[in-house]
Amino acid sequence: MIPVTASIAIDENEITFDFIRASGPGGQKVNKVATAVQLRFDVRNSPNLPDNVCSRLIQLAGRRVNDDGILIIEAKRFRTQERNRQDALDRLIGLIRKASKKPKPRFKTSPTRASRERKLAAKRHRSRVKGMRRPVVASDD
Repeated sequence: MIPVTASIAIDENEITFDFIRASGPGGQKVNKVATAVQLRFDVRNSPNLPDNVCSRLIQLAGRRVNDDGILIIEAKRFRTQERNRQDALDRLIGLIRKASKKPKPRFKTSPTRASRERKLAAKRHRSRVKGMRRPVVASDD
């Protein structure tokens, strides 16, 4: 079991790793060694995730979750397979920790009287500035 938070732990059997060739610089080595890691985690069918954490995780992950509810994390930052594997696992744990925190409820507020007055004063000032830009009309005296 991989501990995520005090109440959430993930079984190692729920996570699969695929090793692929990384793109980018590296010369001959990058073309023959599969150091990049693709971590796959089935979010929807995980028995260890509560429903509210599961839905928040799907929303947080965005495009990284496919239509089947499988979260795919690619790690190709490092040159070794072990470090990329750990990086992908750390990113998964970070995402789950972020999803496990309840969002703070937002309360509807109204602008204060002082802020409304400041806004109106700014509008009056702007109106005067733009009024000064108008051409002066000559009077017939």
